[in-house]
Amino acid sequence: MSRLNVLLLVVLIGSSLSLINAQYQARGTFVELNREQALEHQLLQDWDRLQYEQSAQSKSARVEAVARNDLKMQAVSPGRTQYLSAPGGASGAAVPVPMPAAPASPAGASR
Repeated sequence: MSRLNVLLLVVLIGSSLSLINAQYQARGTFVELNREQALEHQLLQDWDRLQYEQSAQSKSARVEAVARNDLKMQAVSPGRTQYLSAPGGASGAAVPVPMPAAPASPAGASR
């Protein structure tokens, strides 16, 4: 009987250690899950903010303001347009060609 009791004691201690190890791993997995869910929540908030910023940046009034103020662009007007006739006079229709706004950048210049 004594050998059976020792064997059962060893099995009991082994299963107890196995249970403790499984609970420890489950806690670690649960903490990692919470961390990943918090990261997911933060990424979703960033995504929503970026979509809002993109829609605000792409509004036509803002694009026009940036073009006029920052880039110093001007709207095309009939007074700044040169009209050329088609070669050979085949169609006789004038084709509008915008005038160049600025000279070409020097060779070898980079942004």
